[in-house]
Order: sequence, then C-alpha cells, then structure tokens
Amino acid sequence: MIRHVLLAGLVLFGLLACGGTPPEPTPFPTLPPTNLPVPSVAPAASPTPRPVEVSMRVTAELVNCRFGPGTVYQLVSEIPQGKSLRAVGRNETDSWWYVKDPGNPNGLCWVSAEVVDEDDGVEDLPVLPPPFVTVTNVDLRVEPNRIVVNCSQFPQTVFFEALVTTNGPTLLTWKWEASTGAVSDVGTLIYEQAGTQAINEFYQVNAPNEYWVKLHVLTPNELTQQISFPVSCTP
Repeated sequence: MIRHVLLAGLVLFGLLACGGTPPEPTPFPTLPPTNLPVPSVAPAASPTPRPVEVSMRVTAELVNCRFGPGTVYQLVSEIPQGKSLRAVGRNETDSWWYVKDPGNPNGLCWVSAEVVDEDDGVEDLPVLPPPFVTVTNVDLRVEPNRIVVNCSQFPQTVFFEALVTTNGPTLLTWKWEASTGAVSDVGTLIYEQAGTQAINEFYQVNAPNEYWVKLHVLTPNELTQQISFPVSCTP
C-alpha cells in the first residue's frame, strides 16, 4: 500500500518537473433566466360568412312588394315584369321571399314565390319572422272645429273621429283624453289586414274655453295625437 502511494507521488512530481499543468475544470454553461415573458400568439380571426343572396326574376306583369309575407300586409312597392331581384330571406313555408327593393336602394320588402323564378340556393336563405306591425298614421278630426253660440246654449256636443292606419294585421288598443279631465275606457279594434279604420267619440262642453282632445294609441305601438278647438259665446 505504501509503495502504491509513493509511486503515485513520484508520477505527479515528474509531471510538475516537466512543466506540465493540471487541466482546468470545464465551466458549466450559463442557462438563460426562466422568468422571461412568453410571447403570446393571437388566434387567427375567423372569416365572417358572407350573407346569402339568391337571384330571381319577376314573371308576372306587375308584382306587389309588401311590408310582410302575405297579402294582409301593406303594399310597399310595385315591381314590373322582367325585373331582377336579390333575395336575402324567406318565410317558414318558402312561399314568400324577402328581397331588396329595386325602387328603394336601402329598402327591403316581401314578394310572393308564385310571381318570380328563382335561381338555385333558396334553401340556404335564412328563415325570417314576420315583421312587427305598427300604427303608421293617425288623422284626428273634430266637428265642429270651432263653436260660437249664445251663452245660454250650453252644453254643446263635439264629435271626434280618428282615422288610424296600420301596416299589417294587429290588435289596436286606445283611449281618449280631454282637457276637461275626462278619460275614456280602453277600447280595442281588430285589424285583419293593413288598412285604415275609424274611431269615433263625442264630448259635451259646458262653457267657453280653449279645449283639446287626445287620442292615445296604446298597442301595437305607443302614439299620441292631439287636436284643439275654441269655444266662445255671446251674451
């Protein structure tokens, strides 16, 4: 054992005496820090699907384009025979097409499938619900529109008429209100199709004054129309 140790020492001494140097230890590689932010990659944007449009041509002599899918809706436009249309929707039974109105660049209306020839692809058109029907006009009248009587001739009766127009079938509800403080009960009127119907009412006035009366439409949409009438008397 002592001989082995001595021998190793002699070998080391000989290497040093010959000018040799022991090899330097290999340094460990430097690792990058692990707390650096990881760059995020934005997901690719999904392409927006283009709206489906189907070409069709008018085959009847003159086609009615309506507010809704049916003859009970208000007429919006008339389209002549041979005109090209672009449909963007359909009803549930594929009996009406929702088309771009050629007479109104920003307008849309419904045409019957019976009066047009369609290209392929109508099955890809979206099914659209019927439009919301509204009151489009109220024409309120009073008769007489001015009262001048002897002061002994009160009370006087005043008659009112409201011509109410809708753009489709609906249930109309309304009430009258007068400047005298009188308010009527809520009335109802059924519209089986687009059109105009009259509502009549009358009030009694008991003295000269500046009077007004209002018609409040409650449904299908809220709308108020007012009219005024003067009442005067002579002794």
